[in-house]
Amino acid sequence: MKTFQLSAEPRTDLGKKAAKNLRKSNLIPVVLNGGAVIDLPFTGTLKPGEKIVTINEEGTKGLITTDLVVKAEDVRKLIYTPDIFAIELDINGEKRNAVLKDIDFHPVKDNILHIDLLEVNDKKPVTIEVPVKLEGHAEGVKAGGKLNLSMKKIKVRAIYTEIPERVVINVDNLGLGKTLQIGDLHFDGLELVNAKNAVVCAVALTRAARGAQANAGK
Repeated sequence: MKTFQLSAEPRTDLGKKAAKNLRKSNLIPVVLNGGAVIDLPFTGTLKPGEKIVTINEEGTKGLITTDLVVKAEDVRKLIYTPDIFAIELDINGEKRNAVLKDIDFHPVKDNILHIDLLEVNDKKPVTIEVPVKLEGHAEGVKAGGKLNLSMKKIKVRAIYTEIPERVVINVDNLGLGKTLQIGDLHFDGLELVNAKNAVVCAVALTRAARGAQANAGK
């Protein structure tokens, strides 16, 4: 993946009113998830912006998350693009690695309300959606069909450093009326998370192709 440099500051003033004031200043609230799992009760010291989320019913395990704030202008090239990035996060000089997990947009204005990031490392696999790129000239297209891409992105699971910018699928052998499903694909080092019967692409029968098939059968 490409890398994206992003500066952030800890956010200690929480709540809806505080978040609204941030957005008025062209700032965006961010939560960095995926931090260290800790035993509860916690006896250590939390850094500015950090908080503990309980992750089991017994209340014996917690997860450290970090509330942050970033400038809206700094994330435009991260958000408004089909590309995916490994984010090199700078929190007041402390370096953290992350990927984009989720974004909340305003339902009317479409401006960014909130961003969720997922902290990553070179030991723990993560699941992320990767753009699909088709290459080649399908046999079915040569026969008059139309190639349709049903899934622009597929979910993969791997160490973040092993995740490619896009998955490239060759369609040379895809015949007329045939589909290519997740279960038909394999990429070294990647686990495909989508359902095996999910259709990635297909060569649809066009009116001309149906006519050609009918004439060939006479």
